[in-house]
Amino acid sequence: MGRKKVGGPRGPMPPMPPSPLGGPSGPVGWSGEDPDEDLGALGVPLSAVVKVWCVHSTPNFSLPWQRRRQERSSGSGFCISNDASRRVVLTNAHCVEWHAQVKLQRRGSDVKFLAKVLSVGWECDLAVLTVEDDEFWDGLDVVHLSQKIPHLEDAVLCVGFPVGGDTISVSSGVISRIEVTTYTQASAELLGIQIDAAINSGNSGGPAFNEQGECVGVAFQSMGAEEAENIGYVIPCAVVMHFLTDLLKHGKYTGFPTLGVENQTMENATLRESLGMGPKQKGILVSRVQPTAAAAKVLKVGDVLLAFEGEQIGNDGTVRFRKHERVMYTWLVAQKFYGEKAQMTVLRDGKTLELTIDDFNAEASLVPIHLFAKPRPGPSYFIVGGLVFTALSESYLESEFSHEWERKAPAEMVKWATQDHAEFPDQELVVLSQILAHELTMGYERLENVRLLTVGEDSVRNLRHAMELCSACTSGFLRLGVQHNMKLTLKAEAAHGATAEVLVKHGIPAACSPDLCASSDAAAEAAAAA
Repeated sequence: MGRKKVGGPRGPMPPMPPSPLGGPSGPVGWSGEDPDEDLGALGVPLSAVVKVWCVHSTPNFSLPWQRRRQERSSGSGFCISNDASRRVVLTNAHCVEWHAQVKLQRRGSDVKFLAKVLSVGWECDLAVLTVEDDEFWDGLDVVHLSQKIPHLEDAVLCVGFPVGGDTISVSSGVISRIEVTTYTQASAELLGIQIDAAINSGNSGGPAFNEQGECVGVAFQSMGAEEAENIGYVIPCAVVMHFLTDLLKHGKYTGFPTLGVENQTMENATLRESLGMGPKQKGILVSRVQPTAAAAKVLKVGDVLLAFEGEQIGNDGTVRFRKHERVMYTWLVAQKFYGEKAQMTVLRDGKTLELTIDDFNAEASLVPIHLFAKPRPGPSYFIVGGLVFTALSESYLESEFSHEWERKAPAEMVKWATQDHAEFPDQELVVLSQILAHELTMGYERLENVRLLTVGEDSVRNLRHAMELCSACTSGFLRLGVQHNMKLTLKAEAAHGATAEVLVKHGIPAACSPDLCASSDAAAEAAAAA
């Protein structure tokens, strides 16, 4: 992914022997300054590129009240604005993921400055940082972002601080492909630039320059050595500008819109004929619409999507990009902003209709890829007796079943994460993640990593709802229904009374995560006031 882990400090350098020619001792070319250094011929502002140092404090999604051991990494970034009113450094989101501390170091400097993360776009793998110390910005060059998407075979110069050394690195290559690609940080489908130069660990966040010295994109990921060699990917400035415009437009990052539909290509002539398409009509068949997507208000399963914003969609799902170049139509959708309108042309029951999405909104994710969009990022949980409940997420699946969770996790969980969609905006899948040892839970030990479906007679909507239902049951039996028609029953009063014992016994600081505890306290205060 490009950020490189940082090990321990190196030992001191051995003293240099005296010069045998009687001249000053020291490394060859050493003068204390760099009067002979002339990198201006490169035509790029190397001094605008900085090294990003980060301390990561990642939550433990299996034990959500804990965090894992801190890790240190380094990456690259570059200054895109040095005005007194706005001082900004751009880097990759994964370089500052779960950051506890971020520092920036200028090229040729021995000083690291504390930085603040202003905003992060997880889908596009971009982040903007700033430094409060004026000394950092003194004389710092600014990189100019190109307004044009480069062409194939255009030369690029990638600058950054990759693995293999501590000083700045410059590597050259050419543009080999431009297409919609998967951004591994959040599995988003956005426009990407493939180059024939590897993006090594630590290169992430560095700029890629064209021959005019303009930045054409941000280095962010590479193809594994087992698949291909010397293939790297760059985030084009079109994606960068959307991210920055989004911040200015909404005051925060809102994301890249999607239609929230699944589709089938229409390359079979008989299929097109059966749906009443004319010989010159082209489009894709809508096979599924996510219930919470903005398009759910206007699109129906069986519609043929002919055009988006006036651009004709091909039978293979692509639209014209440039002469002799086509990209997936999803790139047209991604260029919109949340809150905007969108025009679509569809074929429904043999009739051509013009439809409008009045207000683009983000669809709810049943099993979130990441949890950074939450007001309090990180896993939520609550404990009753010895029962630990959390919301299912891909981060949880990775924690429980490794990065190969799609192969190792139970089939039901894989289906929920990869195929199912949320039916309403706040829906979550609540999982009984583990059962902590206590006499009340004896005999239930095997009921771990199962989905909680009901509490009493009520169906569970989300984790907060499950906690409220459990808290409301104060007498009689606490009856929990989990998947496979299995039941888990405890005496309600004993279960609530045992919670404190379980917390002490297992060294757990609280019976619920801060976000759930805050809502629980607020509800209790409101009830007391009434």
